[in-house]
Amino acid sequence: MSQSARRTIQVQGASVAVISRSQQDVFCLTNIAKFKNPDHPDDIIRNWLRSRSTVEFLGVWERLNNPGFNPVEFDGIRMQTSLNSFVLTPKEWIEKTGAVRITSSAGRYGGTYAHKDIAFEFASWVSVEFKLYLIGMNRRDR
Repeated sequence: MSQSARRTIQVQGASVAVISRSQQDVFCLTNIAKFKNPDHPDDIIRNWLRSRSTVEFLGVWERLNNPGFNPVEFDGIRMQTSLNSFVLTPKEWIEKTGAVRITSSAGRYGGTYAHKDIAFEFASWVSVEFKLYLIGMNRRDR
């Protein structure tokens, strides 16, 4: 049974939860999104997921790291990214593609969490400066 440790790092005034399990860090995307929009972080995550470059990145990342990834569903999602009406939530991404390094749950201690590679990509989309501080603070906090 793997042990997990939860810690919080401070990045430019934002508190970002980090869970370390089996020497792998997952970061709270919801906390990162609050840096950009404290009242509606879920909108920030959904807007990020609408981007074709984001979907391409996630698809390649999952193909490289997840043998259970569903490439057929991924192709369907990727084709829809050019539509103005395209919307994608983290839960839809997870359920449709079998993604394993993004988790999303509702409730008091819920949120969207992602492997550090994905979290750093998201942080870059939110703010390049925030991403660089996030990487630096994560290194210092270890």
